[in-house]
Amino acid sequence: MSRGRIVDGVIAVGVAAALLIAGRSVEHLPTDLDPLGYALLVVGGLVLAARRRAPIAVLAVTASCAVGYQTVGFEVPVVAYLFAVYAAVRAGHRVAAVAASVLMLLAVPLALLASGLHDAGEAFTQSRDVLQLAWLIAAGAAGEALRQAERRADEAARTREETARRRADEERLHIARELHDSLTHQISVIKVQAEVAVHLARKRGEDVPDALLAIRDAGREAARELRATLEALRDDDKKPPHGVDDVPELVRRARAAGLDAQLTIEGNCDDVPAAVDRTAYRIVQESLNNVARHAAAATASVRIDYRPDTLVIRVDDDGKATVDTASEPGVGLLGMRERVSALGGRLRAAPRSEGGFGVQAELPVDHSA
Repeated sequence: MSRGRIVDGVIAVGVAAALLIAGRSVEHLPTDLDPLGYALLVVGGLVLAARRRAPIAVLAVTASCAVGYQTVGFEVPVVAYLFAVYAAVRAGHRVAAVAASVLMLLAVPLALLASGLHDAGEAFTQSRDVLQLAWLIAAGAAGEALRQAERRADEAARTREETARRRADEERLHIARELHDSLTHQISVIKVQAEVAVHLARKRGEDVPDALLAIRDAGREAARELRATLEALRDDDKKPPHGVDDVPELVRRARAAGLDAQLTIEGNCDDVPAAVDRTAYRIVQESLNNVARHAAAATASVRIDYRPDTLVIRVDDDGKATVDTASEPGVGLLGMRERVSALGGRLRAAPRSEGGFGVQAELPVDHSA
Protein backbone atom coordinates (compact mmCIF):
# COMPACT_ATOMS: atom_id res chain seq x y z
CA MET A 1 0.00 0.00 0.00
CA SER A 2 1.34 3.45 -0.92
CA ARG A 3 2.17 6.08 1.66
CA GLY A 4 -0.55 8.38 0.28
CA ARG A 5 -3.26 5.77 0.79
CA ILE A 6 -2.11 5.11 4.35
CA VAL A 7 -2.25 8.83 5.13
CA ASP A 8 -5.72 9.10 3.57
CA GLY A 9 -6.92 6.13 5.62
CA VAL A 10 -5.60 7.60 8.86
CA ILE A 11 -7.23 10.97 8.11
CA ALA A 12 -10.52 9.29 7.22
CA VAL A 13 -10.62 7.31 10.46
CA GLY A 14 -9.64 10.38 12.47
CA VAL A 15 -12.33 12.56 10.90
CA ALA A 16 -14.96 9.85 11.31
CA ALA A 17 -14.05 9.49 15.00
CA ALA A 18 -14.14 13.26 15.52
CA LEU A 19 -17.55 13.55 13.86
CA LEU A 20 -18.93 10.66 15.91
CA ILE A 21 -17.67 12.20 19.15
CA ALA A 22 -19.12 15.58 18.17
CA GLY A 23 -22.42 13.92 17.32
CA ARG A 24 -22.63 12.19 20.69
CA SER A 25 -21.70 15.42 22.46
CA VAL A 26 -24.30 17.63 20.79
CA GLU A 27 -27.47 18.23 22.74
CA HIS A 28 -30.64 17.10 20.97
CA LEU A 29 -33.79 15.18 21.68
CA PRO A 30 -33.30 11.45 21.03
CA THR A 31 -35.32 10.11 18.10
CA ASP A 32 -35.64 6.89 16.13
CA LEU A 33 -33.41 8.45 13.45
CA ASP A 34 -30.38 8.77 15.73
CA PRO A 35 -28.75 5.55 14.40
CA LEU A 36 -29.06 6.96 10.89
CA GLY A 37 -27.44 10.18 12.00
CA TYR A 38 -24.50 8.36 13.61
CA ALA A 39 -24.12 6.22 10.50
CA LEU A 40 -24.01 9.33 8.28
CA LEU A 41 -21.39 10.92 10.53
CA VAL A 42 -19.16 7.84 10.30
CA VAL A 43 -19.66 7.31 6.55
CA GLY A 44 -19.00 10.98 5.84
CA GLY A 45 -15.60 10.62 7.51
CA LEU A 46 -14.56 7.21 6.25
CA VAL A 47 -15.28 8.03 2.61
CA LEU A 48 -12.35 10.46 2.73
CA ALA A 49 -10.08 7.43 2.28
CA ALA A 50 -10.94 7.59 -1.45
CA ARG A 51 -10.48 11.36 -1.86
CA ARG A 52 -7.43 11.03 -4.14
CA ARG A 53 -8.89 8.32 -6.36
CA ALA A 54 -12.42 9.72 -6.71
CA PRO A 55 -12.53 13.35 -5.51
CA ILE A 56 -15.87 14.18 -7.15
CA ALA A 57 -17.60 11.12 -5.72
CA VAL A 58 -16.18 11.86 -2.26
CA LEU A 59 -17.36 15.48 -2.57
CA ALA A 60 -20.89 14.29 -3.35
CA VAL A 61 -20.98 11.68 -0.56
CA THR A 62 -19.64 14.00 2.14
CA ALA A 63 -22.11 16.73 1.11
CA SER A 64 -25.01 14.27 1.18
CA CYS A 65 -23.97 12.91 4.59
CA ALA A 66 -23.61 16.43 5.99
CA VAL A 67 -27.07 17.44 4.80
CA GLY A 68 -28.43 14.11 6.07
CA TYR A 69 -27.16 14.31 9.63
CA GLN A 70 -28.11 17.99 9.84
CA THR A 71 -31.65 17.01 8.84
CA VAL A 72 -31.75 14.25 11.47
CA GLY A 73 -30.87 16.83 14.12
CA PHE A 74 -27.09 16.63 14.58
CA GLU A 75 -25.69 20.17 14.45
CA VAL A 76 -22.14 18.99 13.74
CA PRO A 77 -19.69 21.06 11.64
CA VAL A 78 -19.22 19.68 8.12
CA VAL A 79 -15.53 18.90 8.65
CA ALA A 80 -15.48 15.97 6.21
CA TYR A 81 -16.93 18.18 3.50
CA LEU A 82 -14.11 20.71 4.02
CA PHE A 83 -11.56 17.92 3.41
CA ALA A 84 -13.50 16.88 0.30
CA VAL A 85 -13.47 20.46 -1.06
CA TYR A 86 -9.71 20.62 -0.51
CA ALA A 87 -9.18 17.30 -2.33
CA ALA A 88 -11.44 18.26 -5.25
CA VAL A 89 -9.73 21.63 -5.80
CA ARG A 90 -6.30 20.03 -5.49
CA ALA A 91 -7.29 17.54 -8.20
CA GLY A 92 -8.30 20.42 -10.48
CA HIS A 93 -12.10 20.18 -10.09
CA ARG A 94 -12.61 23.78 -9.05
CA VAL A 95 -15.94 24.27 -10.81
CA ALA A 96 -17.41 21.15 -9.20
CA ALA A 97 -16.20 22.26 -5.76
CA VAL A 98 -17.70 25.75 -6.14
CA ALA A 99 -21.01 24.39 -7.47
CA ALA A 100 -21.27 21.85 -4.64
CA SER A 101 -20.48 24.53 -2.04
CA VAL A 102 -23.18 26.84 -3.39
CA LEU A 103 -25.67 23.99 -3.13
CA MET A 104 -24.49 23.29 0.41
CA LEU A 105 -25.02 26.94 1.36
CA LEU A 106 -28.63 26.51 0.34
CA ALA A 107 -29.16 22.95 1.56
CA VAL A 108 -27.82 23.18 5.12
CA PRO A 109 -30.26 25.91 6.29
CA LEU A 110 -33.10 23.88 4.82
CA ALA A 111 -31.79 20.79 6.64
CA LEU A 112 -31.70 22.71 9.93
CA LEU A 113 -35.22 23.91 9.28
CA ALA A 114 -36.39 20.37 8.50
CA SER A 115 -34.84 19.07 11.70
CA GLY A 116 -37.40 21.13 13.66
CA LEU A 117 -34.76 22.53 16.02
CA HIS A 118 -34.85 26.03 14.54
CA ASP A 119 -37.30 28.30 12.88
CA ALA A 120 -36.52 29.81 9.47
CA GLY A 121 -34.66 32.87 10.79
CA GLU A 122 -32.57 30.90 13.25
CA ALA A 123 -31.73 28.24 10.63
CA PHE A 124 -30.31 30.71 8.19
CA THR A 125 -28.42 32.53 10.94
CA GLN A 126 -26.98 29.32 12.39
CA SER A 127 -25.99 28.07 8.96
CA ARG A 128 -23.13 30.54 8.86
CA ASP A 129 -21.65 28.92 11.94
CA VAL A 130 -22.35 25.37 10.79
CA LEU A 131 -20.85 25.73 7.35
CA GLN A 132 -17.99 27.85 8.61
CA LEU A 133 -17.83 29.72 5.37
CA ALA A 134 -14.37 31.07 6.08
CA TRP A 135 -13.05 27.54 6.55
CA LEU A 136 -14.72 26.50 3.32
CA ILE A 137 -12.92 29.24 1.42
CA ALA A 138 -9.67 28.39 3.18
CA ALA A 139 -9.99 24.71 2.23
CA GLY A 140 -10.50 25.62 -1.43
CA ALA A 141 -7.61 28.08 -1.38
CA ALA A 142 -5.30 25.51 0.21
CA GLY A 143 -6.21 22.92 -2.39
CA GLU A 144 -5.60 25.38 -5.23
CA ALA A 145 -2.26 26.51 -3.78
CA LEU A 146 -1.03 22.94 -3.46
CA ARG A 147 -2.25 22.09 -6.96
CA GLN A 148 -0.30 25.01 -8.42
CA ALA A 149 2.79 24.02 -6.41
CA GLU A 150 2.59 20.45 -7.71
CA ARG A 151 2.11 21.69 -11.26
CA ARG A 152 5.20 23.90 -11.00
CA ALA A 153 7.18 21.01 -9.53
CA ASP A 154 6.13 18.74 -12.40
CA GLU A 155 7.06 21.42 -14.91
CA ALA A 156 10.47 21.86 -13.28
CA ALA A 157 11.06 18.10 -13.32
CA ARG A 158 10.08 17.90 -16.98
CA THR A 159 12.41 20.78 -17.81
CA ARG A 160 15.29 19.04 -16.03
CA GLU A 161 14.61 15.82 -17.95
CA GLU A 162 14.53 17.68 -21.27
CA THR A 163 17.76 19.48 -20.43
CA ALA A 164 19.47 16.22 -19.46
CA ARG A 165 18.23 14.52 -22.62
CA ARG A 166 19.45 17.42 -24.78
CA ARG A 167 22.87 17.34 -23.14
CA ALA A 168 23.07 13.59 -23.66
CA ASP A 169 22.19 14.05 -27.34
CA GLU A 170 24.82 16.76 -27.69
CA GLU A 171 27.43 14.51 -26.07
CA ARG A 172 26.51 11.61 -28.34
CA LEU A 173 26.82 13.92 -31.35
CA HIS A 174 30.22 15.11 -30.14
CA ILE A 175 31.43 11.53 -29.66
CA ALA A 176 30.12 10.57 -33.10
CA ARG A 177 32.03 13.42 -34.71
CA GLU A 178 35.22 12.57 -32.87
CA LEU A 179 34.87 8.93 -33.88
CA HIS A 180 34.17 9.94 -37.46
CA ASP A 181 37.29 12.10 -37.66
CA SER A 182 39.48 9.34 -36.24
CA LEU A 183 38.05 6.59 -38.45
CA THR A 184 38.12 8.76 -41.55
CA HIS A 185 41.85 9.35 -41.15
CA GLN A 186 42.69 5.70 -40.55
CA ILE A 187 40.48 4.37 -43.34
CA SER A 188 41.80 6.99 -45.75
CA VAL A 189 45.33 5.76 -45.05
CA ILE A 190 44.27 2.14 -45.63
CA LYS A 191 42.41 3.03 -48.84
CA VAL A 192 45.32 5.06 -50.26
CA GLN A 193 47.87 2.35 -49.45
CA ALA A 194 45.67 -0.33 -51.02
CA GLU A 195 45.10 1.71 -54.18
CA VAL A 196 48.84 2.42 -54.50
CA ALA A 197 49.63 -1.27 -54.08
CA VAL A 198 47.07 -2.24 -56.74
CA HIS A 199 48.40 0.42 -59.10
CA LEU A 200 52.03 -0.68 -58.69
CA ALA A 201 51.14 -4.34 -59.12
CA ARG A 202 49.28 -3.66 -62.37
CA LYS A 203 52.08 -1.39 -63.57
CA ARG A 204 54.57 -4.23 -63.10
CA GLY A 205 52.23 -6.64 -64.86
CA GLU A 206 51.67 -8.74 -61.75
CA ASP A 207 48.45 -10.37 -60.68
CA VAL A 208 46.67 -8.35 -58.03
CA PRO A 209 45.72 -10.52 -55.03
CA ASP A 210 41.98 -10.75 -54.38
CA ALA A 211 42.56 -9.83 -50.75
CA LEU A 212 44.19 -6.55 -51.82
CA LEU A 213 41.28 -5.74 -54.13
CA ALA A 214 38.86 -6.50 -51.34
CA ILE A 215 40.75 -4.16 -49.01
CA ARG A 216 40.67 -1.41 -51.63
CA ASP A 217 36.95 -1.81 -52.31
CA ALA A 218 36.10 -2.02 -48.60
CA GLY A 219 38.11 1.14 -47.98
CA ARG A 220 36.25 2.99 -50.72
CA GLU A 221 32.86 1.86 -49.37
CA ALA A 222 33.80 2.77 -45.80
CA ALA A 223 34.97 6.21 -46.90
CA ARG A 224 31.70 6.81 -48.74
CA GLU A 225 29.63 5.78 -45.71
CA LEU A 226 31.68 7.95 -43.39
CA ARG A 227 31.19 10.93 -45.70
CA ALA A 228 27.45 10.29 -45.68
CA THR A 229 27.53 10.08 -41.87
CA LEU A 230 29.42 13.35 -41.64
CA GLU A 231 26.86 15.03 -43.89
CA ALA A 232 24.06 13.77 -41.64
CA LEU A 233 25.87 15.04 -38.53
CA ARG A 234 26.43 18.43 -40.11
CA ASP A 235 22.83 18.58 -41.25
CA ASP A 236 21.75 18.30 -37.60
CA ASP A 237 23.31 21.72 -36.97
CA LYS A 238 21.69 23.53 -39.89
CA LYS A 239 18.84 25.97 -39.40
CA PRO A 240 16.27 25.16 -40.50
CA PRO A 241 16.89 21.37 -40.48
CA HIS A 242 15.62 19.05 -43.18
CA GLY A 243 12.03 17.93 -42.91
CA VAL A 244 9.22 16.30 -44.86
CA ASP A 245 9.23 19.18 -47.33
CA ASP A 246 12.72 18.05 -48.41
CA VAL A 247 11.67 14.43 -49.10
CA PRO A 248 10.91 15.18 -52.82
CA GLU A 249 14.56 16.16 -53.24
CA LEU A 250 15.64 12.81 -51.74
CA VAL A 251 13.41 11.00 -54.22
CA ARG A 252 14.76 13.10 -57.10
CA ARG A 253 18.33 12.22 -56.16
CA ALA A 254 17.41 8.54 -55.95
CA ARG A 255 15.99 8.72 -59.49
CA ALA A 256 19.14 10.48 -60.69
CA ALA A 257 21.14 7.54 -59.29
CA GLY A 258 19.16 5.10 -61.43
CA LEU A 259 16.45 3.99 -58.99
CA ASP A 260 12.85 4.19 -60.16
CA ALA A 261 11.54 5.94 -57.04
CA GLN A 262 7.97 7.18 -56.64
CA LEU A 263 6.60 9.53 -53.96
CA THR A 264 2.99 9.63 -52.73
CA ILE A 265 1.74 12.10 -50.12
CA GLU A 266 -1.72 11.78 -48.59
CA GLY A 267 -3.42 14.29 -46.31
CA ASN A 268 -2.43 17.79 -45.29
CA CYS A 269 0.69 18.82 -43.44
CA ASP A 270 -0.81 20.84 -40.58
CA ASP A 271 1.51 21.91 -37.80
CA VAL A 272 3.71 18.81 -37.55
CA PRO A 273 6.14 19.13 -34.60
CA ALA A 274 9.74 19.83 -35.60
CA ALA A 275 11.05 16.59 -34.04
CA VAL A 276 8.54 14.51 -36.00
CA ASP A 277 9.34 16.45 -39.19
CA ARG A 278 13.08 15.79 -38.85
CA THR A 279 12.60 12.13 -37.97
CA ALA A 280 10.35 11.54 -40.98
CA TYR A 281 13.04 12.98 -43.27
CA ARG A 282 15.76 10.83 -41.69
CA ILE A 283 13.67 7.67 -42.06
CA VAL A 284 13.15 8.27 -45.77
CA GLN A 285 16.81 9.25 -46.23
CA GLU A 286 18.16 6.16 -44.48
CA SER A 287 15.68 3.87 -46.22
CA LEU A 288 16.60 5.12 -49.68
CA ASN A 289 20.31 4.92 -48.83
CA ASN A 290 19.85 1.27 -47.80
CA VAL A 291 17.96 0.55 -51.03
CA ALA A 292 20.80 2.03 -53.10
CA ARG A 293 23.59 0.27 -51.18
CA HIS A 294 22.26 -3.15 -50.27
CA ALA A 295 18.91 -4.00 -51.82
CA ALA A 296 19.85 -4.41 -55.48
CA ALA A 297 16.40 -2.98 -56.22
CA ALA A 298 15.06 -1.45 -59.43
CA THR A 299 12.07 0.37 -57.93
CA ALA A 300 11.13 1.94 -54.63
CA SER A 301 8.01 3.66 -53.37
CA VAL A 302 7.84 6.32 -50.68
CA ARG A 303 4.45 7.03 -49.09
CA ILE A 304 3.76 9.75 -46.51
CA ASP A 305 0.32 9.72 -44.94
CA TYR A 306 -0.82 12.60 -42.73
CA ARG A 307 -3.47 11.33 -40.31
CA PRO A 308 -5.22 13.29 -37.55
CA ASP A 309 -2.86 12.15 -34.77
CA THR A 310 -0.20 10.16 -36.63
CA LEU A 311 2.31 10.63 -39.41
CA VAL A 312 2.90 7.36 -41.26
CA ILE A 313 5.98 6.88 -43.47
CA ARG A 314 6.38 3.78 -45.62
CA VAL A 315 9.27 2.92 -47.96
CA ASP A 316 9.11 -0.31 -49.99
CA ASP A 317 11.49 -1.73 -52.58
CA ASP A 318 11.56 -4.74 -54.91
CA GLY A 319 15.07 -5.82 -53.95
CA LYS A 320 16.49 -9.25 -53.24
CA ALA A 321 15.45 -9.42 -49.57
CA THR A 322 13.07 -12.24 -48.66
CA VAL A 323 11.52 -13.46 -45.44
CA ASP A 324 13.88 -16.47 -45.45
CA THR A 325 17.00 -14.32 -45.86
CA ALA A 326 16.30 -11.82 -43.09
CA SER A 327 19.52 -10.61 -41.47
CA GLU A 328 20.48 -8.67 -38.38
CA PRO A 329 19.60 -4.94 -38.58
CA GLY A 330 22.45 -2.59 -39.35
CA VAL A 331 23.45 0.66 -37.70
CA GLY A 332 21.10 2.66 -39.94
CA LEU A 333 18.02 0.68 -38.94
CA LEU A 334 19.00 0.79 -35.28
CA GLY A 335 19.33 4.56 -35.52
CA MET A 336 15.89 4.81 -37.10
CA ARG A 337 14.41 2.68 -34.35
CA GLU A 338 15.99 4.91 -31.68
CA ARG A 339 14.59 8.06 -33.29
CA VAL A 340 11.09 6.59 -33.57
CA SER A 341 11.11 5.18 -30.02
CA ALA A 342 12.21 8.55 -28.63
CA LEU A 343 9.02 10.07 -30.06
CA GLY A 344 6.81 7.27 -28.71
CA GLY A 345 6.19 5.83 -32.18
CA ARG A 346 6.46 2.41 -33.79
CA LEU A 347 8.80 1.13 -36.48
CA ARG A 348 8.60 -2.02 -38.57
CA ALA A 349 11.51 -2.83 -40.86
CA ALA A 350 11.56 -6.30 -42.39
CA PRO A 351 11.47 -8.21 -45.69
CA ARG A 352 8.04 -8.27 -47.34
CA SER A 353 6.17 -11.47 -48.09
CA GLU A 354 5.95 -10.50 -51.78
CA GLY A 355 9.69 -9.85 -51.90
CA GLY A 356 11.81 -6.83 -51.24
CA PHE A 357 12.17 -4.83 -48.05
CA GLY A 358 9.67 -2.56 -46.30
CA VAL A 359 10.06 0.15 -43.67
CA GLN A 360 7.01 1.58 -41.95
CA ALA A 361 7.10 4.18 -39.18
CA GLU A 362 4.16 5.57 -37.25
CA LEU A 363 4.99 8.84 -35.50
CA PRO A 364 2.46 10.33 -33.03
CA VAL A 365 1.60 13.96 -33.74
CA ASP A 366 0.67 16.07 -30.74
CA HIS A 367 -0.75 19.32 -32.16
CA SER A 368 -0.78 20.92 -28.72
CA ALA A 369 2.99 20.59 -28.36
